[in-house]
Amino acid sequence: MQTILLIENTGDVLSNLTVFLEMEGYKILSANNGGKGVELAEEFMPDLIVCDILIPETGGYEVFRALKGSPRTSIIPFVLSISKSENPNKAHKLGVDEFLVKPFDPETLLGIVRSQIRKARNLTLHI
Repeated sequence: MQTILLIENTGDVLSNLTVFLEMEGYKILSANNGGKGVELAEEFMPDLIVCDILIPETGGYEVFRALKGSPRTSIIPFVLSISKSENPNKAHKLGVDEFLVKPFDPETLLGIVRSQIRKARNLTLHI
């Protein structure tokens, strides 16, 4: 079973995404702030991270930089959830694997989750 780390500070959103992805067969780890998200990523090495840009303590970009800067967690695909007012080019320039523009529907998230996990699996097989 593949594991996804959700980093989201809005309780209802986190709960709804957790239930949806668990129903799709994924194991979910969750954090409501960036510091906890980094800790969970380092401890459990999830198959994918989906992180909101506007989270307490350590923002989404800082979480991304911290995890990509670590040899252990740098290989984990990272999806950034951004608001419509954010510039997606900044996320791509930093090297974020994919981004979601809020509000998004669960099926869009599911498509990105499947695509990123499949891409990571294919990269691992070719190493």
